[in-house]
Amino acid sequence: MPEPAFDAEGVFGEDYLYFYSDRLGTSAGADAELIWRLLELEPRMEVLDLACGHGRIANALAARGCIVTGLDATPLFLDRAKRDAAAQGLRVSYVEGDMRALPWTERFHRVINWFTAFGYFDDVGNRQVLSQVARALKPGGRFALEMNNRDWVIRQFQPVSVDERYGDLLIDRRRFEPQTGRMVTRRTVIRDGHVRHTPYFVRMFTFTELRDWLLDAGFATVDGWDENGDALGMESRRMIAVARRHGRPGVGPA
Repeated sequence: MPEPAFDAEGVFGEDYLYFYSDRLGTSAGADAELIWRLLELEPRMEVLDLACGHGRIANALAARGCIVTGLDATPLFLDRAKRDAAAQGLRVSYVEGDMRALPWTERFHRVINWFTAFGYFDDVGNRQVLSQVARALKPGGRFALEMNNRDWVIRQFQPVSVDERYGDLLIDRRRFEPQTGRMVTRRTVIRDGHVRHTPYFVRMFTFTELRDWLLDAGFATVDGWDENGDALGMESRRMIAVARRHGRPGVGPA
C-alpha cells in the first residue's frame, strides 16, 4: 500500500490556530486539572509537554508550579507559546525539535502528549517516539498520552466534517485504512477567499494495542482512562493511556 501524503506545514500552521486555538484555549484549565489528577502532579516536578503546540497546557501547568519544558516541531506554535507565557509572567522552556529524537535522558518526572499529538509517522517512527519518552523519564516516572478512542471513532465514523468560523470553512474528508490503522484525511480550508488542500493522516489505536506498544517501549504498567478521568469504556470518545516507566523513583517527587 503506498504511503499517504502528509503536509505537516500545511496542517500545523496559521489555519490550525485560526480554527482551533480559541476552542482549545477554553479547555486548557480543565485539561490541566485532569492531567494534574491522573499524573498526581506536584509543584516543582519537571514536566515535558511533548508536541506542546501553542503552549496552552504547558503554560497552565507552569502556572500551577511545575517546571515545564515544551517541545514542538512548528516554530509558529512555539512563538505563540512563548508570547503567551511572557504575558502571564511564566517561565517555560520551549524547544523546537523532533519527538523521535529527544535530547534528554532521565530528565523528567512526567511527560504528557495531549489532543491526538501522536501517530503522525509510520509505525517505526511512532514506536520510536514511545521509546524516546521512556528514555527521557526518570525511573518510575509517568507518561500520559491522550488521543481519539478508535473503538468510538469507528462506531461513529463520519467521512466528512465541517467547522465554520466567521464564514470561513475547514472541511475534512476521511477514509479509514484497516490494513494500516490510519485515518487518512484530505483537509480543505476556505478562508479569506482562498482555497487550500492539505493531506495528512493519523495512526489510530485500540487501548490494548497502544498498551502493548508502551510495554514494548519500556513501560512497566499502563492504565486506560476516558476524557473525564474515569475508567475507559465502550462509550469513551477520548482515550488516555497513563504509563509508568520501569524502575524505582529516585530522590525527589516522582
